[in-house]
Amino acid sequence: MRDLSRRGVLKLAASGAGSCLVFPTIIRASALGKSGAVAPSERVVLGYIGLGPRGSQNLREQMSVDIAQVVGVCDVWQNRRDGAKRMVDQHYGNSDCRAYRDFRELLARDDIDAVGIATPDHWHVPMTAMAAKAGKDVHCEKPLGISVEEDLACRAAVKRYGRVFQYGTEARSRMTQREACEIVRSGALGAIREIHVLAPNSNAGGSRTPKPVPPTLDYDLWLGPAPWRPYSGCPDSGPAWYHVRDYALGFIAGWAAHPLDLMVWACDVHAAGPWEVEGTAKIDANGCNDAACDWDVRFTLANGILMTLRTNGSPGKPPHPYAQLNNDYALFIGERGAIAIGYSRVWAQPPGLLRAQRTVRLRESRGQEDDFIRCVRSRQTPVSPIDDAVHSDLVSQVADIAIRAGRKIRFDPLKGEALGDAEAQRMCGRALREPWRT
Repeated sequence: MRDLSRRGVLKLAASGAGSCLVFPTIIRASALGKSGAVAPSERVVLGYIGLGPRGSQNLREQMSVDIAQVVGVCDVWQNRRDGAKRMVDQHYGNSDCRAYRDFRELLARDDIDAVGIATPDHWHVPMTAMAAKAGKDVHCEKPLGISVEEDLACRAAVKRYGRVFQYGTEARSRMTQREACEIVRSGALGAIREIHVLAPNSNAGGSRTPKPVPPTLDYDLWLGPAPWRPYSGCPDSGPAWYHVRDYALGFIAGWAAHPLDLMVWACDVHAAGPWEVEGTAKIDANGCNDAACDWDVRFTLANGILMTLRTNGSPGKPPHPYAQLNNDYALFIGERGAIAIGYSRVWAQPPGLLRAQRTVRLRESRGQEDDFIRCVRSRQTPVSPIDDAVHSDLVSQVADIAIRAGRKIRFDPLKGEALGDAEAQRMCGRALREPWRT
């Protein structure tokens, strides 16, 4: 793997500049800021890392923002990075976008202000931390990390280097969800007694049979900090690696990130004191997929609120009768009724609660990518900041730890540590493969 230093990047740029003196170039008016376009000096220059279905969609959204200019794309799959370059070049009508296999080469560019990250989950925090150190602002897909320690390290890096961070939880940019969270925060339910979070189930199974590594994949770089294992087709698609614990926690984090994020937006459960957490799940010991399935986890908060995190696939555990919102929601039950906030719908009993006065106002946004890019320019805090990302992701992390420990644990969400339980505290971290240890 070739390391490209900052000096090397400058040499490449210099050689490219020299060739421009030989061959005349026609510069479009839009590149100069004419015809209503944003001048180059006013644009936010972006690179994108991870160009699967989610990353490609995010990339399209970035390019739709008038002040954005995408100049680099990166993926360990050759077909994905080449396809993304074609898409960017077609959008701008030139061939300026550069495609990278190694994300470190993209981060070494001094002209890039910010990056988007939509890689497999085990890369989210290492790449975010390295991007922050390189002076880049970051839009990162959910979930945040694959351990408690990663979440805390990510927050520390973002704050240490003073970077803008946006968490890719799109529902915060929807008016209906924002207003429902404002209603809960405004006290329309009275004292909250219970919180129930529901998310789709993980998948068991998966092959462990070794296969030849495709020539278009840099498998070692795909693994990165994860333990080495023979290639078995897992990286080929998201539905495979989502449920392998070396790379992700499964849908207890990957999908539950949506309703958990809305739950955190509506209620400060992290500030309620230590949690007591216990839960059960099924874990497939035979297939490649070893994430928790059929999970049912109970949190007792220090202020007396009961919070549960369940999958709608749990046998004998139907969705709470107060909410009928398909696959996922955060349900708040209080003295005066209940409000459920889902990814695309909200629900209340009595229905008039959704017309309650809103004395609390949350940040409005026209879209996650748009909000991020404009905050890169203004240096404001985006609608989905790093603190909230950590607060919601810790719920998934601690739930998984309690399941695997097989007993009740106590956890302080403000300190980010298990209390009086050395084994549970050790489970808050993961070993990283060389050379990716921090």
